[in-house]
Order: sequence, then structure tokens, then C-alpha cells
Amino acid sequence: MMILAVIVVLVLLCGCTSQNNVQQNITAGQNSSLQSNSSNITIISIENETVANQTGVSMANKTETVVIETTKGNIEIELNGAKAPKTVDNFLKYIESGFYNNTVFHRVIKGFMIQGGGFTRGGMEKDTLDPIKLESNNGLSNLKGTVAMARTNVPDSATSQFFINTKDNLFLNYQSQGNPGYAVFGKVTSGMDVVQAIENSKTGTKGNYEDWPVEDIIITNAYVKPS
Repeated sequence: MMILAVIVVLVLLCGCTSQNNVQQNITAGQNSSLQSNSSNITIISIENETVANQTGVSMANKTETVVIETTKGNIEIELNGAKAPKTVDNFLKYIESGFYNNTVFHRVIKGFMIQGGGFTRGGMEKDTLDPIKLESNNGLSNLKGTVAMARTNVPDSATSQFFINTKDNLFLNYQSQGNPGYAVFGKVTSGMDVVQAIENSKTGTKGNYEDWPVEDIIITNAYVKPS
């Protein structure tokens, strides 16, 4: 029964993609198990287009807090560059380039997670940077309030999409090479009430994507909080 339950949840996670079997690079909204919303198991694919300068100085070794301003309120995320340096560095590139501004939380599943970072309010998927190496085996757990990267069924496929766990989802943790899980890279330190408000939003279907909030939940601005 436990194995069956895990399989069912994984199928739900992957339902975040397009019905065309979009499999590609994937980020948190691309073809990935925890990405966009579709029929199969991906989350959304990417078009190999560069959105930010990839030659900047890495900020992953610093303790950074990112503010995500949304139409439901603000969420503050403390990044863990010590445990997930490549993931944090990648996330900060998107933050610094303004990539997340005017994107939406496109996948919301009550009692599971909220996902965003890859789609515009009109349902268009944004072009992203190249996918990154999966850092799920870093000792961080998918507990309530933690933030992790969405990806496709290909381990090293995360790009821009991320999700916030709204409950302890331990089955998403690294188990083995054959079941690598999802990379946690931060945690919500302020605004869990906003996360819960988003989680309780009414959802429906938008194009080929299920679990899409009926009312647009927009990321109006995302930036590193001044120290």
C-alpha cells in the first residue's frame, strides 16, 4: 500500500507539464515531476535561451534572504548556500535578472505544495537558463515551509521553477540514485500565512495545465533583502 501511495503522489507531482510530453530541460515549471501541470509527469520544458548573465560572481556562499512579493502578500525565504551552492547560485541569477517578476504560482495542490517561477499569467512558459546539477543529497529535508526546485523525471533538469512544501513531504527527499528526490535550498522565514492563503486558493484547468489557480497569484517582485 505504501508503494502504491508513493507512486500516486509522484504522478500528481509530475502532472505539472504540458500534455505534449514536454521533456526537456525543466525547471520548476518545466518538464519535471514537480513542475508544471499537464497530463504526464513533467513540468515544463525550456528553449535553451539565456535569460541572465551566467558569468557573474557566485553569491551562493553567503546567507541571503530573498523577498517574494505577491498579490497575496510577501514571502521571505532564507537560502542555504552552504548545503545547496549551485542551486542557490542559480536561483539568485533569476532573482537578480528580474526573471520572476510578473510570473505566477501556476500549480497549487492543497496539503502538498505551491509551485511557481516559470509561467506568465497568460499561461506562457518563459525561456530559462540551462538546467543545473541536482543537489538533493545535501542533508536538507522537504519539510513544511522549505523551498525546493521542481524538475522533470531527469534528475539534472531543474531550471527556474520552485515549490514551497505546505506539509512534511519526506517522500520527496533523496533516497538513492534511482530515487534522487528534489533539492531543498531554503526555507520560509516569514509569510507562511501567505503560503497558506495561496494553498487554499481555488484551482482549475488552464489550457493543458491542471491545479492552476482560478485567480492569478502573481509574483510582482522578487529581490534579495538588504542586510
